[in-house]
Amino acid sequence: MRLANRMSRLGTETAFVVLAKAKALEAKGKEIIHLEIGEPDFDTPRNIVDAAIEALNQGWTHYGPSAGLPEFQDVIAEEVSKSRGIEVKPAEVVVTPGGKPIMFFSILALVNEGEEVIYPNPGFPIYESVINLVGAKAVPIELREKNEFRLDVGELKRLITKRTRMMIINSPANPTGGVLTEEDLRVIAELAVENDTYVLSDEIYSRIIFEGKHHSISVFPGMRERTIILDGFSKTYAMTGWRLGYGVMPEKLAEQVAKLQTNANSCTASFPQRAGIVGLTGPQGEVERMVAEFKRRIDVMVEGLNRIEGFKCLLPRGAFYVFPNVKALGWKSLKLEDYFLNEAGVAMLSGTSFGAFGEGYMRLSCANSVENIKEALGRIEEAVQKIG
Repeated sequence: MRLANRMSRLGTETAFVVLAKAKALEAKGKEIIHLEIGEPDFDTPRNIVDAAIEALNQGWTHYGPSAGLPEFQDVIAEEVSKSRGIEVKPAEVVVTPGGKPIMFFSILALVNEGEEVIYPNPGFPIYESVINLVGAKAVPIELREKNEFRLDVGELKRLITKRTRMMIINSPANPTGGVLTEEDLRVIAELAVENDTYVLSDEIYSRIIFEGKHHSISVFPGMRERTIILDGFSKTYAMTGWRLGYGVMPEKLAEQVAKLQTNANSCTASFPQRAGIVGLTGPQGEVERMVAEFKRRIDVMVEGLNRIEGFKCLLPRGAFYVFPNVKALGWKSLKLEDYFLNEAGVAMLSGTSFGAFGEGYMRLSCANSVENIKEALGRIEEAVQKIG
């Protein structure tokens, strides 16, 4: 088959590749502990599930507006206004089937071929994939362990050129758990205004933060008109399979993103949106308990990894991943990924799944029980002792 040239520029998420390998081993009888997939292992809160069932019974099974149900846009606008401390109008909200379409549509709408987009590396792999697909130049900014995986604003300034059209930031971050400080965001905002660039601010983990509170770049002078906030329900409400996300952006851009949605998938399903209203307006106790449990698991994971020879792991400030340094083991990250899966029965991801600067690191998800995490730590330690 002769494919279009652009397909050679499209990347993927290797978490699903490793998951498939792990499932294949399980089918052969091998017991696998899953620390590879970025999916909360909690059930969607019952009130959200009940709201979806009620919506289905009420007939919310038909097309809706491309930008989202107006009543849902209203609720999102109110929530984001309150949580970020900015004024958001419903017309600035576009609801999408998951958060990825906001990445895809905003880059497609704003970035021309040959223009540059600065993105975090190691970072979520779809950033680079979409930048490359549209024919733009992907410019990585390295997130370094010595800086707690926060981007270096001085380096960012040096990377900006006349062709820089957009910067992507992610805080709290996947895969590192790094969190940008308020001062980091202030400087990034000043650079964006000074250089007339847009900022795609991926805030999907904004509610999963362990120290202080979440800060959004959208609050700084000049940033409302140049920021796209990406958020959604997958992580906060354990709704990965529901495919429910949204973007908050300038109204004129929202009109164009809605047009792209019309062309791509018509609209987001109506009944999950009705459930999303209940999620945002209902009790938040289950979210708070989930975040507390993630913190408990992360503490166990980090303490355990730091006791294993060859591992050195920072305590993440948000999200539900750890990103240990394994350079002392002397093997490439991808080789370690295969080794720990096949030798120890522990599925984790090579740091290079998140970009070239992830070499020498592994990503482990804490979306598993403390008991399984402790078992995985024992298996990892035993496997490390066999490395020559």
